[in-house]
Amino acid sequence: MLIAEPLQIAIEELSKLPGIGRKTAQRLALHVLKSDINNVNNLLNSLKDLKEKIKFCKDCFNISTDDLCDICKSVKRDRTVICVVEEASDVIAIEKTNEYNGLYHVLGGVLSPLSGTDPESLKIKELFDRLEKEKINEIILALNPDTEGEATSLFLAKRIKPLGINVTRIARGLPIGGDLEFADEATIGRAVINRSSI
Repeated sequence: MLIAEPLQIAIEELSKLPGIGRKTAQRLALHVLKSDINNVNNLLNSLKDLKEKIKFCKDCFNISTDDLCDICKSVKRDRTVICVVEEASDVIAIEKTNEYNGLYHVLGGVLSPLSGTDPESLKIKELFDRLEKEKINEIILALNPDTEGEATSLFLAKRIKPLGINVTRIARGLPIGGDLEFADEATIGRAVINRSSI
């Protein structure tokens, strides 16, 4: 089946986005095609602004429109605690909970020798620069519970503990509303290990 070249190109480009397969890309391209030109221009302008106006915070490497992000600028945050995350999307997820009031440090990924990601590829040196300059009492490691996340957590903990800074990790276990019978053994095991008093 022949598809008009501009539509084909749009489908190809949209399918490069993470989580967007070819069928979804086609639906999105057709939706844009049917949309009012003003809506399409608004979308184009928002994507252009995203690339041109967003930068990374010079302290924590979260996304920002200024040299410092709003979290680093805030005087209401607990400046003695840093939560270390892989990506800026993790900051957004934690902030949505309204349960954390400290600072962040975005590594920009995790250690992965197979992918060629070593400590120099991440913002690890910058984290240790902050630990030298700022009075930090606790580092919370909030990395994904996969092999690379675990390796990165162990790597960081081993180097931070000698500095006399308390190193913690976010709890792991069953999700709220989850059924015990449908959880895998590793998740149930973590939930038992990370149990807390009520």
